[in-house]
Amino acid sequence: MASRLNPYISFTGKARQALDFYQEVFGGSPEVNTYAQFGQAPPGYEDKVMHGMLETPAGFTLMVSDNPPGMDHTVGNNISISLSGDDDTELRGYWDKLAARGTVSVPLEKQMWGDVFGMCTDEFGITWMVDIAGQPS
Repeated sequence: MASRLNPYISFTGKARQALDFYQEVFGGSPEVNTYAQFGQAPPGYEDKVMHGMLETPAGFTLMVSDNPPGMDHTVGNNISISLSGDDDTELRGYWDKLAARGTVSVPLEKQMWGDVFGMCTDEFGITWMVDIAGQPS
């Protein structure tokens, strides 16, 4: 298996909801393991996500977890995720869904380097960058 890079996003109790949202955006089937399944459940965390993963039909992989009580967590500023490629329709579709209930910081539009690029923060505080490769001249 080749090496691959994918994000691992931590939450404070909303990992399952986030994973369901990302499944709506990208498709695929999430796998979820709870703290109770691993026998490591802090009080009140029995049904929280110790490890979740979503592998999508497009080959993307997202991993999520709920931080246990007492573990430092700052929403949104410790991670950003980049989606890039040359399929305009596909990438715009992801953008539309991610930005719909989020905040756009850079509108999805042509940039000086020739690509269409945008940046938004979704409803869970995660920053996304979408880059659609420009067409060669």
